[in-house]
Amino acid sequence: MVKRVIIVGAVALGPKVACRLRRLDPEIQITVVDRDNLISYGGCGIPYYVGGDIADIEGLCSTSSHVVRDPEFFRTCKGVKIMPGVEAMGINRKEKKLDIQHLSDGRKESLEYDKLVIATGATPFRPPIPGADLPMVFTVSNLHNAKDIKDKISKGHVGKAVVIGAGAIGIEMAEALTDLWGVETTIIEMADQVLPTALGKNMSKVVENQLEKHGVKVMLSEKVECINGDADSQVTSVETGNGTMECDMVVLSAGVRPNTKFAADSGLAVGLSGALLVDRCMKTTDPDIYAGGDCVELRNLVSGENMTMPLGSLANRQGRIIANNIHGRASQFNGTVGTFCIKVFDMGVATAGLTSDQAKANGFDPVHAIVSQPDRAHFYPSAQLMFIKLIADSKTRKILGIEAVGGQDDAIKARVDAIAPLLQLGLNVDDVCVLETGYAPPFASAMDIINNAGNALDNILENLNKPIDVIDFVEAFKNDEIKVLDVREPKEAEPFVEKYRDRWMNIPQSELRERFNEVSRTDPVCLVCGTGARSYECQTLFVHNGFTNTINVQGGHAMISIIDPEFI
Repeated sequence: MVKRVIIVGAVALGPKVACRLRRLDPEIQITVVDRDNLISYGGCGIPYYVGGDIADIEGLCSTSSHVVRDPEFFRTCKGVKIMPGVEAMGINRKEKKLDIQHLSDGRKESLEYDKLVIATGATPFRPPIPGADLPMVFTVSNLHNAKDIKDKISKGHVGKAVVIGAGAIGIEMAEALTDLWGVETTIIEMADQVLPTALGKNMSKVVENQLEKHGVKVMLSEKVECINGDADSQVTSVETGNGTMECDMVVLSAGVRPNTKFAADSGLAVGLSGALLVDRCMKTTDPDIYAGGDCVELRNLVSGENMTMPLGSLANRQGRIIANNIHGRASQFNGTVGTFCIKVFDMGVATAGLTSDQAKANGFDPVHAIVSQPDRAHFYPSAQLMFIKLIADSKTRKILGIEAVGGQDDAIKARVDAIAPLLQLGLNVDDVCVLETGYAPPFASAMDIINNAGNALDNILENLNKPIDVIDFVEAFKNDEIKVLDVREPKEAEPFVEKYRDRWMNIPQSELRERFNEVSRTDPVCLVCGTGARSYECQTLFVHNGFTNTINVQGGHAMISIIDPEFI
């Protein structure tokens, strides 16, 4: 019978395991150790604390009833012993003892356990850049970092900042620095796009433009070579291969590394990422040791490969599974499809599954559709355009991923959340075409954008819709490789016709049947309308009349304007 449970880590997964286990068993002895004195906080909320959305740091450490989750709270309210300022040094698996060290005085001791839970999370990677250890160079790893960053900014010590890395934390921190504090902020990213592990090129370009629109300078395909400064002047500038930028602060957001050394040294198996390997019960290779959260690898339920997914939401779900299993109730955590969402100023971004590049790397043959459509009924006053990319395997028609961006983040998240739980079940394109979602004009169109994304992808797979992505279209048009047939009404097309003249022809959809003879049957012709729907209908007419040279611009003028606003 399990009598003693020791949990290493007291931020997300650890407290969840402890509290769930206590509710299941009022007698079991539960001890949680953590090297920090700030525990059980919402780490994902740090950028919003820095940016002022969360007024004080206690907001990240409090319950929904505004009680601070400190060791005394856990002792009195939860019946759990918290040992702060204690670091796990090693595991004696044979004797079932955890070796610890008290950081305040260096005292060492061993704690006996029946079951051990590793919830040590991950640490931000500090790249080996000269100057990365200077004062005013920060990572975003805990509440101490958050408080230091906010204190420096609020005291007026920061006029210019550089964020290294355009992943989620980098973007959130750039927004926090810019939006509230007016700090002149630059993001530097080695990849050729922002959010490189979450989005494909078209959607990432939308996010890049959103950052630039709100005053954040974005530098892609750039490598930081040096951070300049000293102990007195602190940070003065950042050097890349293309020049030097003055700054007063640097935020490192170059990914995270799992905190697993003491566990790996004890013989527990780790994956290629360095994170611990666990089964579906969240057991490590030792049956008496469980692990979860940012320090474990999870099975990607779309690709079948292992991955890390550092999210508090996953950690909390895994914590319940671990507690159930320790108590003797068989529970499983099968894996993740990588559902992700982020706010970028007044735009919402959400994804699930694989990007096209990730799908290719995993042996799929991905095909995608991009659709533009209002998130509410088009006649409803608060409707705004949203953009969805749906990705499927061409051979099996299995859905591999979804990406969405738009102005109303609740609508964005809802669409991705409708697809995400079904990805692990082998959802296919036909399923999406008839997927049932709630309908009322304040929430959606009668034919929801999710259904239309499925319809568009079905048409592409059936070779009825021959598409071109906006980024490829813009490049080809600027290189004078294609001409455009705009099938909107003359008033809509007039600015383009005036600007591009004979390269931009306008024949409204209503007149097309009578004017086929005005269109070349040999030169490539890109069909454009407002969102891509009318131009697709026109493409079918062309095909029926023997044309084989038309290409439909995915997402239409709406997608062009959000990806390349200067194209008009």
